[in-house]
Amino acid sequence: MDNQKLAELLFPHITKTPEEYEAMYPPRDLPEGAKVTRLGPSPTGFIHLGNLYGAFVDERLAHQSGGTFFLRIEDTDDKRFVEGAVETIINSLRFFGIQFDEGATMDGDIGAYGDYTQSHRGEIYQCFAKKLVSEGKAYPCFLTEEEIAAIRTEQEATKQNPGIYGKWAKSRNLSLEEIEAKLADGQPYVVRLKSDGDLSLPEDQIRRIKVEDAIRGVLDMPENDQDTVILKATGIPTYHFAHVVDDHLMRTTHVVRGAEWLPSLPIHIELFEKLGWQPPVYCHTAQLMKLDEEGNKRKLSKRKDPELSLDYYRNQGYHPAAVREYLLTILNSNFEEWRIANPDADIEEFPFTTEKMSTSGALFDLKKLDDISKDVLLRISASDLFDFLQAWSEEFQPDLAHIFDDRAYLEKILDIGRHEAKPRKDHIYAQQMVENISYFFDDMFKIEDEFPAEAAADVKPILQAYLDSYDHSDDQSQWFDKIRQIATDLGYAAKPKDFKKNPDQYKGHVGHVSTVIRIALMGRQQSPDVWEIQQILGEERTRARIRKFL
Repeated sequence: MDNQKLAELLFPHITKTPEEYEAMYPPRDLPEGAKVTRLGPSPTGFIHLGNLYGAFVDERLAHQSGGTFFLRIEDTDDKRFVEGAVETIINSLRFFGIQFDEGATMDGDIGAYGDYTQSHRGEIYQCFAKKLVSEGKAYPCFLTEEEIAAIRTEQEATKQNPGIYGKWAKSRNLSLEEIEAKLADGQPYVVRLKSDGDLSLPEDQIRRIKVEDAIRGVLDMPENDQDTVILKATGIPTYHFAHVVDDHLMRTTHVVRGAEWLPSLPIHIELFEKLGWQPPVYCHTAQLMKLDEEGNKRKLSKRKDPELSLDYYRNQGYHPAAVREYLLTILNSNFEEWRIANPDADIEEFPFTTEKMSTSGALFDLKKLDDISKDVLLRISASDLFDFLQAWSEEFQPDLAHIFDDRAYLEKILDIGRHEAKPRKDHIYAQQMVENISYFFDDMFKIEDEFPAEAAADVKPILQAYLDSYDHSDDQSQWFDKIRQIATDLGYAAKPKDFKKNPDQYKGHVGHVSTVIRIALMGRQQSPDVWEIQQILGEERTRARIRKFL
């Protein structure tokens, strides 16, 4: 077989040589030990937690080492392409504070190693496919879908590994004349890798490969025996081939991806070998898991778990800093210990390492995210919370625009109880924050709880007495003394413990009386300190709410 002639026959339009592309994409000029990482999402319209999880690893590895982190759009699977998905990817990652040094952006590419969209790089892939064909390492395969289905049926019936390899690779040994005849006849073809592996050999004769994984250590597995497709009939590359070519030319040093890609690793290693390139360091992350109702671990599911989608966190309004902090707790086993020792440190100071990453399922827990979010938001100023809440509202709840009209008013609301010896941790995410503070705004105020049964018969007398004695200039002590006086005047115990000792002597206690006032003002039995809330509401609004019940 004249492989060079075959390569020219299949790729007459490819005039650039591999050497020219090597010169176009030279090794990067970076400090010793600097890592080059990439995120390569597919524009399917669904960007998920796993993308963010991997992006955070990519970003930390690159930026902690003085390296480069870039975004590549892997859109070679045109059947799954969704219009507008690239914009969704870019906006979602930007929302969560993922900063790229190069790659695809809303305004075009940034960086010298583009184009960063795979569908724009067709001639590059075909150039290297041509190289493999010219060296006898790849070949055109004319098997039809029907023939492949028949092969699969026969393999299943005889309990053999599925795929095109060995005797099943029926186009492998076609002569140049046979190939020319099929091309002249207009028969469609794909280009397949001509694998050297043979898994039909006795086990002790099968060549094994050893790959150093930065998370999992040394991986030992059988070499690839599949004549995998590298170019589809359309000339578009498969993921296997495209990412190998791109990671080499873009000089990627570390590839972070999910454990689901482990079975494909022998294919990728063989492609790097056949192209004569050094493979990058692979980092196969653990799958994201959750506990089901029975307490068993299972994979997060696109169908069952809304929290898998990044849209869930954006719609709810989780602060990016809280999500990043939580992800670090499941990415590195020593992060929480570090945070306890460094409660006020910037998250960027944490020494992230792949050695501390889990190799089994990483357990995702929304409740723990909420708890961490409370701590993170406590460290964010009221002014910054205002800006975050306003930006979230503009995108997801524009009808809330009016609550941002008085910045000083809302900042006081957001700051309630956050500077005490034991600070309140009321805030979790934007949607919950709005619900939490809604009673400060008349159009959102509503009675959510019932008055305590012990004081239900005295609601109007309590509120009338409160209104009659109310003085907005009272300090907290004077204010509560008046409530205690109202309670005793109406037959309630001045202290809860007195009522507990002698329940027959009182209608209830001062706590029941103050709860009536709290509900009239806030609509709920639980809230921050009533006196402090009244100071923010102002005298006019406070009196107006009490009068509503009279």
